[in-house]
Amino acid sequence: MPPDFRFLAETPPDVILPVRFEPAELGWFRYQMLARLAPGVSLVEARTDLERMLPIWAAPAPPEVRESLARITPAVRPLKDDLVGSVASASWVLMAAIGAVLLIACANVANLMLVRTDGRRQELAMRAALGAAPIRIARELLVESACIGAAGGALGLGLAYVGLNALVAIGPSNLPRLEEIAVHPPVLVFAVATSLASMLVFGSIAALKHALHIDMPVIGAARGATASRERNATRSALVVVQVALALVLVVSAGLMIRSFQVLRGIDPGFSDPATIQTAGIWMQTGPFLDAADSAQWTRAQREMLDRIAALPGVAAAGFVSALPIESAGTLNSDGFAVEGRTPAPGDAPPLALYKFVSPGYFETMGTRIIAGRGITWSDIETGGRVVVISADFARVLAPEPSAAIGRRLRFASSEDDAWREVIGVVQSIHEDGLYEAPPGMVYWPVFMENMFGLPEVGTPEGTIVIRSERAGTAGLMNEVRQAVRSVNPSIPVGQAHTMQDLYADSLARTSFTLLMLAAAGGMALALGIVGVYGVIAYVVTLRAREIGVRAALGAEAPQLERMFLRQGLALGAVGAVVGLVAAVMLGRLMSSLLFGIGPMDPAAFVAALGLTMAAVALASYVPARRAAAVNPVETLKAE
Repeated sequence: MPPDFRFLAETPPDVILPVRFEPAELGWFRYQMLARLAPGVSLVEARTDLERMLPIWAAPAPPEVRESLARITPAVRPLKDDLVGSVASASWVLMAAIGAVLLIACANVANLMLVRTDGRRQELAMRAALGAAPIRIARELLVESACIGAAGGALGLGLAYVGLNALVAIGPSNLPRLEEIAVHPPVLVFAVATSLASMLVFGSIAALKHALHIDMPVIGAARGATASRERNATRSALVVVQVALALVLVVSAGLMIRSFQVLRGIDPGFSDPATIQTAGIWMQTGPFLDAADSAQWTRAQREMLDRIAALPGVAAAGFVSALPIESAGTLNSDGFAVEGRTPAPGDAPPLALYKFVSPGYFETMGTRIIAGRGITWSDIETGGRVVVISADFARVLAPEPSAAIGRRLRFASSEDDAWREVIGVVQSIHEDGLYEAPPGMVYWPVFMENMFGLPEVGTPEGTIVIRSERAGTAGLMNEVRQAVRSVNPSIPVGQAHTMQDLYADSLARTSFTLLMLAAAGGMALALGIVGVYGVIAYVVTLRAREIGVRAALGAEAPQLERMFLRQGLALGAVGAVVGLVAAVMLGRLMSSLLFGIGPMDPAAFVAALGLTMAAVALASYVPARRAAAVNPVETLKAE
């Protein structure tokens, strides 16, 4: 294959091997199927055909297996759903956020153009009086807008090239096609077209209002004349739009912050992940179902764990067939028979996921044992006829987790297997990631007799977990490799990372979306402040004579401040009302990105509203303060 070959969103493979289907494994649901639909075949038709085939496939199975299979339905979906997943929703939300920032910037530009053109009203009126056609004046203003847009677009593209590298560097590794994100030609064309179109559209507001409706008596008008009510209304409307959009983005960022807080507050089922080092090992053997030397593997695993536990700074070590979070969606599940409990006709046995653990695993992970005890090497030496279950699965078996101790389990489909006694109940672990509820789990010992229809079963593949303050250091991993090779030099050790890495990866998409929305919200708020400040400052300039007269007649500075502060807050309040309505609608679209909170979370809305109105008050206070400092004598003399 070419060097850049990759499959979907997976890490680029170094070696590609053909799948070897073991007949005994085909009923375990260990594989995912890809299929290209024939022309004209819909997903619904494909799903219907698979539903027809399932009973045929399950017919030769024992009755217990058929009952379990009866609860399974085909999950036929486009490959894009698996590849993109929730990223699509996040991308659209971020696209809308950036669009809102663009609109705020455009509203600011429109306001500035209106102010700038308003300052040239006498010049434009003089041109019209000397014979300049309105269309020519409008064209000149539009050309000016286009030039500003081109300059802004060029500057923006330069910043995009610089900023994009930073965003890709901090982007989550599980973001599909992250390394392919760049300013491609279509993106370049879109950006240039957007900047030019924005300036032309919003720049035309000034052109239409001033070039096509020039007020001829404006020539020679007093410098102290105030702006018309129409122009003030236009500028005020643009400020309202800016405040509304800014509030929407701040609310969106607030919702993501609240989701992130909830996620961070979740107990994942393990503690101090930064002190847990992981290292994958693969014994040179085939699948464990075909193994005849399971006891030998288990002795080697125990010796490795003993030597690793004796390393300096290591508090505990254990082994597991699949790590939490990392194994999301890959664990096997099955129906479980409970000794002494006969399911009612038509009822399927309780389902749970399962994995294989060594003694010391729960202690190393910091997983609490709620009732009973953990697995010991003595249990394994006597045939591994014990099992530990999660609290969620324990509640399926008994009213309270402690009441599940002493129950005996086995696979419902393996009547010849030995019963295994529940000796412990541990806290539920978020095996499928923080976004998913903890599943019911069954933890088998790494070695068992009379299991899966085999006399002995071991677990040759999995991950060593190590509790140490040295986790994440190259020195610890070198010592771990030496300890493993001292037992068996042929065993490779890889996939070294800490549980903190996995924990951070599980939060990566949320934190990245939060970062992007926070940046957009910050820019929107800053632009909104500029917009409010610009309008109030311009109004202060236009009303300088009026302010001087009021001051000369005895108006005190606080009164003048409040007059303009009220005007800014009034605009902000109207924008806030509009923004809250829009934020409610956007919150519903963001529901798939939120966790543990509703789209109308009161804390996020109150905080966003308070922050936005505080920003509006600040933007209004500065020019209001300047108005209060006007010297009435100098102002009246100047006029």
